[in-house]
Amino acid sequence: MAHKKGQGSVRNGRDSVSKRLGVKRYGGESVTAGSILVRQRGTKFVAGRNVGTGRDWTLFALVDGKVVFDKGSHRINVLTEPASASS
Repeated sequence: MAHKKGQGSVRNGRDSVSKRLGVKRYGGESVTAGSILVRQRGTKFVAGRNVGTGRDWTLFALVDGKVVFDKGSHRINVLTEPASASS
């Protein structure tokens, strides 16, 4: 007599933890230097002006400013806000 139940579902039931990829800061938002703009796999979005690329293709702001998308929403720039003249 067999002592194991023949269910067959033992090999299933595992799942990986989600990686939380995607756009983190959208166009027009103000960001500080070092802020993560996009977490991605590959270069779905590319770094533009004042944006750096990490080892895992994460895009991050190099300066304080506003996020601006161009090139059909595939290139991300951070434009610095001009210093306001306050007396």
